[in-house]
This record gives sequence, structure tokens and C-alpha cells, in this order.
Amino acid sequence: MPHRQVANAPRMLAVVDMGSNSFRLEVGRVEGDQIFRLDTWRETLRIGAGIDGKGRLTASAQRTALACLARFAERLRGLHPGAVRAVATNTFRIATNADEFLPRAEAALGFPIDIIGGHEEARLIYLGVAHVLPSSAAPRLVIDIGGGSTEFIIGRGLEPERLESLKVGCVGMTQRFFADGALSATAFRAAETHARAEIEAIARDFDRSQWREAFASSGTALALAEILESNGLSAGGITPEGLARLRKRMIGAGHVSRLKLEGLKPARAPVLAGGFAVMHAAIAELSVERINPVGGALRLGVLYDLLGRTVDRDARVMTVERFLERYRIDRAHAERVAAMARAFYEAASTQPSADAAQNIAWAGLLHEVGFTVSHIGYHKHGAYILQYADMPGFSAGEQSRLSLLVLGCRGGLDKVQAALEDPDTRAQVLALRLAVLLHHARRPIAPPRIVLEVGKSIRFGMPKRWLAAHPLTAHLLDKEIAEWTAAGHPIRRTPA
Repeated sequence: MPHRQVANAPRMLAVVDMGSNSFRLEVGRVEGDQIFRLDTWRETLRIGAGIDGKGRLTASAQRTALACLARFAERLRGLHPGAVRAVATNTFRIATNADEFLPRAEAALGFPIDIIGGHEEARLIYLGVAHVLPSSAAPRLVIDIGGGSTEFIIGRGLEPERLESLKVGCVGMTQRFFADGALSATAFRAAETHARAEIEAIARDFDRSQWREAFASSGTALALAEILESNGLSAGGITPEGLARLRKRMIGAGHVSRLKLEGLKPARAPVLAGGFAVMHAAIAELSVERINPVGGALRLGVLYDLLGRTVDRDARVMTVERFLERYRIDRAHAERVAAMARAFYEAASTQPSADAAQNIAWAGLLHEVGFTVSHIGYHKHGAYILQYADMPGFSAGEQSRLSLLVLGCRGGLDKVQAALEDPDTRAQVLALRLAVLLHHARRPIAPPRIVLEVGKSIRFGMPKRWLAAHPLTAHLLDKEIAEWTAAGHPIRRTPA
């Protein structure tokens, strides 16, 4: 069945990939359900090397990143906000000051930036690779060696079945074992041993018995394959024998500055040894006889994921559906709460956004996800699940916003006090709380006309006759108004 195209869907899509080794910008043209690449920009920043001893992104690294994003912003100018997605990976997952840096980065780029988790990065990588490989129902292994992490995926067709992300990448490994540029046998042994120890933990789930063909994406894999073939070290692809010959050549050179290899680009040379160590370890631990390089990877995966959001196959919708089933949520009740919360928000906010409206609807659907832990304090359990569970399609920021709404859907407001300073967040929290409150009996209701406005102040009103006929609801509303007053956001009663 063909997917339905959303009206006025963008015909041009763009992705910004803020990786640990390089930042990339890719623009694609949409034709039907295919994306054709138009432009690609790449800047090698090695931002992963800009983390200091306290785990903070240094001032110098921040300046470099902001300057790059400002250059990308010029190319993105004029594109619809829904046509652009910027994703940040491992370095920004681990940097302790990422939250401080992110607003400045978004201002420089002109678009929101999502810090994505390791499993979400792996899902998007597989989606990109799957779109450039011939269709097949056979299980495939995909390895993507990035600057700060390496993703391992097994999937069939367009669907990933197994995802892992390990904190070993070409920049981090180079910093740790080849920081001075020396290419010694001792350094290679230490680096490969470290990488193998990390990969050993997942080897049983990703070994040769689990897949038919192996593919490697990312710059490291493409560079290694080109070097092996250009120098006659491998007849095709990446093999254990070819890597053994390459290691011998690298040790023979003794230092990165003296490394002379056909196909080795100057920008790749400084991190080649670290990437080599991860690839060698992966092939050894997973018993790979040959791994074929393939393009696509994260950027193309993000583009296709973005396209999916315009043709009714949003991965987030599928994730919400799975959560409704997995956590045995009362669907009828959840759908009633979600619909009312969305309607209340769109009426209450002075500047309602489509993204926020969708987010509050998802929060309404999932507000009882914590019931599987306990009915007591279920909103707290639910907030924890939504913050830390693997939710394909959702960025870390999107999960945090869902978690916040569910945490604030009932009980005291002190736990979400800081977030309420933003008027639109106030409107979302209040809309969801009122929807949950009015459905306390867990049955369909026909609410009366309601006045609800949330700006600098909050106005709320319901017909007195209706309230008199529903004394329990009236009592709960009085308590709700008192809670908002105590939180510093008094609600003014108004005739309805």
C-alpha cells in the first residue's frame, strides 16, 4: 500500500551531522519516496578531541564548532524548519557542558539540534545503509566506526533487528593510543586489545552465525577499503589478510608523518590508526572474512527518517504504538486524554506549535506507561521510562520533553517548577493535567465549554451549573487551582 504524502510536504530535505570527527551537511531532493543527493559539505573538526580532563567541551572546540555551523546556516537559509534536522552524536552525549553549548549552537545554525542516543544513531545508520543496498530478506551486519563511538547493527530489508553502540571510535582511540603520531607494534597491540575487550561483550549476539553479509559504513571503512585496494593489499573489500598487511606497512613507517599510502587523504591520516584498530578488532571478534564498504550511513538515514515524517511513516508513531502494546496501556482511556490535552493546548497557548501539539498528544497516550511498575506514583515511573528507554525515532531532547510532561501530569508542580517559566510549556503541562483530571472516572465525557488562556497569566472558566452537577470534579479543580497558585502561577477564574 503506498504511503500517503502529507500536504505541502517539503521537496528539499537537509541534514547536519555533528560527528566527533567531522561535521557534515547534506542536502537531498525528494522524488516520490526516493532522495537524490544534491550537495554535501564536510569539515574535519575532530571535536571529539576537544573534551578536557573534566569532560567539558573546551572553549576552543566550541568556537570551531560554532564557526562551522554558521557556515552551514548560510546554505540552509530559506529551507522550511520541517525540512532540516541536525543531529549530534557521541561527543555531545558525553560532554558535561553540552546543555550549555547547545543553545549557542542552535542560534548559530538557525535550527534545533537533537543529541541522539547510541541506539538511535545505530537505527538511523542502518536505515541509510539499507537504502543504498539491493533489497534482501537475508540478515545483514553493518558496522559504522565513527569518531567517538562504533555502532553494530543486524537487520533485514529496511528493518534493524539488533542494535548496539560502543564507546570506541577513531578519534578517541587515536587520542588514547596514538596521540604522539607514533605507529609502533606495541601501540597497535594495546589499541586492538582494548577494542576487542569492548566488542567481546556483544560478540555472541553479532557473530558469524547471526548474519549472511557484512557491510561497513562511515569514513573509516571507506578510507580503509580504498587504501587496501589502491595499494594491492586486498583484492576487494576489507579482509583480515589485507589489514595485517596494512598494519605491517604502518608500523614500518613508524610515524603518521612518514606514512605514504595510495588513497590516504591528508584529513584521514591523523585518525587512521585508531580507526584501523577498531576495524581489526571487530573483524577478529565477529569472525568476519570480508566486509564491504557502503555509503549512506547516518546522514542518509536521517534524510529518509525525515522523509518518513512527511509520508505517514514516522518512526516515532510506530514507537508510540509499540509502547501502547508493550506496557498494556488502556488505549481507549489514553486516546481520550490525548485528544483533550491536545485540544486544550491549542486553545490555551498564545502561539501553539504543531510539534508541541503532537508531543502533548503522545504524552497523553503514554501518561500511564508507568502503571507496569506501580499504580502509586505511576507518573514518576512513567517519566523515568520515557527518559531512559530506547525509543526509535525520538531524540534525547524529545524524550526529555515527553518525560517532563508525564512527570508533571499529576501531583505537585514543584518537580517541574523550572520548566513552567516558559509560557508554552506551562500551557502544555496545564492542558495535560486538566485532561487527566477531567477523565478521573476513566470513561467518556462530554465536557462543557471551557475558557483556557495561558500567557503571562492564566485564565480558566467552566459553567457553574456543570460544576454543580459534578461536585467531585469541581473539588479536584479547586485543588488544581490551589496547586498552580502555590507554584507562583495563579489561575484567575473567569465566566464560561
